Amino acid sequence: MRHYFICIFFSISVIFFSCKKSNPATIAIESEVSPSDIGLVTTNKLFNYWDESITFMFDVNKGNRALVSADGPLFLHIGLITAISKDENDWKEVATDWTQNDDAFKLSLQSDGRYSITLKPSEVFKGIAGTDVIKIALVVRNGSGTKIQRNKDGSDIYVDVATKGEVHLSFLKPSTQPTYILTSEKEAYLLNEELVIEVFSTVAGKLSLRIDEVEQETVSNSSQHTFKCKFGTVGVHLITARVEVNGKIYEKKLRIFVNDKPEIAALPIGVNKNGVTVDKEKKTVSFALSAPGKSTIFLLGSFNNFQAESKYVLKQAPDGITWWLTVADLDFSKKYTYQFLIDGQLRIGDPYSKLVLDPIYDSNLGSSVAELPAYPIQQTTGQVSVLELNGTDYPWKVQNFNKPNAYDLVIYELLTRDFSKQHNFNAIRDSIPYLKRLGINAVELMPVQESEANSTWGYNPSYHLAVDKYYGRPNDLKSLIDNLHQAGIAVILDVVLNHAFGQSPLAQLYFEGQTTSSNNVWFNMMPRHPFNVGYDFNHESPYTQTFVKDVLKYWITEFKIDGFRFDLSKGFTQKNTGTAETNVGSWSAYDASRVAIWKNYHDYLKILDPSCYVILEHFGSDQEEQELAAEGMLLWNNLNGNFNEATMGYNSGSKSDLSRLFAESHGFKTANMVSYMESHDEERVQFKNAQYGYTDGSYSVKNIATALDRIQAAATFLLTSPGPKMIWQFGEFGYDISIEENGRTGEKPLKWDYLSNISRKRLFEHYAKLIRLKKLNSIFRKATLLSSSLQDGLKYYTMSDGNQTVFVIGNFDTVTRAFHITSDLAGSWYDNMTRSNLNWDQNSEITIKPGEYYLLSKTKLIN
Repeated sequence: MRHYFICIFFSISVIFFSCKKSNPATIAIESEVSPSDIGLVTTNKLFNYWDESITFMFDVNKGNRALVSADGPLFLHIGLITAISKDENDWKEVATDWTQNDDAFKLSLQSDGRYSITLKPSEVFKGIAGTDVIKIALVVRNGSGTKIQRNKDGSDIYVDVATKGEVHLSFLKPSTQPTYILTSEKEAYLLNEELVIEVFSTVAGKLSLRIDEVEQETVSNSSQHTFKCKFGTVGVHLITARVEVNGKIYEKKLRIFVNDKPEIAALPIGVNKNGVTVDKEKKTVSFALSAPGKSTIFLLGSFNNFQAESKYVLKQAPDGITWWLTVADLDFSKKYTYQFLIDGQLRIGDPYSKLVLDPIYDSNLGSSVAELPAYPIQQTTGQVSVLELNGTDYPWKVQNFNKPNAYDLVIYELLTRDFSKQHNFNAIRDSIPYLKRLGINAVELMPVQESEANSTWGYNPSYHLAVDKYYGRPNDLKSLIDNLHQAGIAVILDVVLNHAFGQSPLAQLYFEGQTTSSNNVWFNMMPRHPFNVGYDFNHESPYTQTFVKDVLKYWITEFKIDGFRFDLSKGFTQKNTGTAETNVGSWSAYDASRVAIWKNYHDYLKILDPSCYVILEHFGSDQEEQELAAEGMLLWNNLNGNFNEATMGYNSGSKSDLSRLFAESHGFKTANMVSYMESHDEERVQFKNAQYGYTDGSYSVKNIATALDRIQAAATFLLTSPGPKMIWQFGEFGYDISIEENGRTGEKPLKWDYLSNISRKRLFEHYAKLIRLKKLNSIFRKATLLSSSLQDGLKYYTMSDGNQTVFVIGNFDTVTRAFHITSDLAGSWYDNMTRSNLNWDQNSEITIKPGEYYLLSKTKLIN
């Protein structure tokens, strides 16, 4: 039988010490020989013939072990690598539908715990000639497709195809793995360790062995032979078995890794413990990586054709954590690409990369990546880091931006992808005049760090220090920030540090199946809280804390970011409340350890920049948020549901209660809440107005003009209550495309033409006026709430600051309401909307129509 084993493979040329031959074996018959061990994939034949049935046996305890704990049936997903495939990832003639659980491709559980399936390739792939096939490509998945059995390195599984009457070779020893080019099952051999290589050919001939393209031994008229070799240099060796029959040469290749103890040397002074340190004066570049528990690390790159040469073995610092290497012969007029090779098995990009290349997703970026180095196809796999030694520094126009007062903030949350047709930073920069007309004083960019795939929301990060190429280059982002600063607009960056996704080198360093192992010093093996996606950072780990602080420092110092919005900040805890949504209550309860983590990060940021905005998407208990607010942090205050109930006209049972607009209801001393009625994560207010708005006789919220008038009233309550506020992009003109359009995180259509609609334009102008009032009048920072009634359909509040008093009232009912004037409201008021004076008598009544509102002040507000 033929046996396959799984591991990661790498190509390299190295020097070996010696290789000796044993006595030639007698010519063997195919059915009488087999490799020595059982691996991830075993077939019932030494050679797999296209037109014969093949039984595949899968050991799920091998490879990435993704299906070890899988429940339910397993299914085969199968295709071909043919002569027209671009590379090993380019499957052709895929015979299975990932979304369908076809019984014809369901595996059977065997008594020894393995799974099996029997197929005849010529029947599965009808009309395909076996001579056109290079390999069969396959993976095994669970019924939902959420767990996938692959090789240990995450690559697909490959099986060779044989043709009757042709010459074929097989390695009987050492045990091998089903990577695209075979690798040894044993992950590493030691220097001078003997390696036994046994080769079998279907036809006797001139059998030879080559190591790193240098011929070592040759035996004549042999079909089976054993070689014994020792290697004297670390790295990956390419072993080629060759047989010559009737003047034709046939080959089979195998890669093995040879390891040795690393050189121990202190990290040089001035070299960072992680990432790249460039010394332009000395013309040196130092590479460093934290990787505790690893044995050998090579630096691979375009400077050595991604070959693991002894010259590029990283040294290990005495702490056993930091690996480093200083390179002195790079050309500072060029761009380079590089990776790290870990223990001869795993290739990763630099976790501190500022720019990365992706072999799959970059092909969809077109001309936007034309100036970047080409991806090194045929030389490596996975994400590749870019080192731009010839890059130019951005010439900042605004060196020291004077940030708006935190309590004056009107933040415009913006997704670069959906804000413009071009989906890039430059298009936002060109739209700054629009943002100035609206009057906002801060832009909050949804995540712009490198994430998996291109068109996403960005909450699936992989490289936290790299700018996502989908949106532009680093200098494009710097230009956007610089121009926003020139316009008086601060820039807040949405950062995702609760988790990372599978392309993250920090996760890959310690993968075990489809999860991180207990050896990972950055991540938990399993998430500790609900709503986690990806791999859950352990924020009590000093490694994670160092990484987080390095990330934040980079964005502040390199891009002049003014503040951060931290996604899923409540997840920064090691308290294990389970992942079920039913556990949200216990997860949200006061957590002293989480408070300590956030105080640590907050203190660090304030050292970097005392005026840095720190905004948390927390949604924790009032007790916990009170403590965080007292430290100066700002907390997201989601009032989407309440505001939308009000605009739709549903006010019974306090559905539309707006009391949480005020610090008093949170137990805060100051208004440290970023209140909003829309964000990227909620259904659009106007969509729900149009779909579900209340109708009362001739009055209908579903009418667009009526609904937009009610949004004006809602915006008045939002923007005039004290403290920072946030608007979701296009909410200022009543964007009404559902969040679920084209999938929740899918691209949404632009609707700039909405501004030609008089009702929508009036809403925009109303927002602009409210924003202008908020920025110019200090009462909207930290006013004292005097009285309020915010639970019913007729809502109002009165607040004061110094000599100024403001009264806001609005009718969110669907019928006209009467309001009784009490003694504290009697007297003269200035109507800041109609720009007229009012005089109310005590005990009189005013009537307020549905959707009508007032913004009154004792003296005229600055406008």
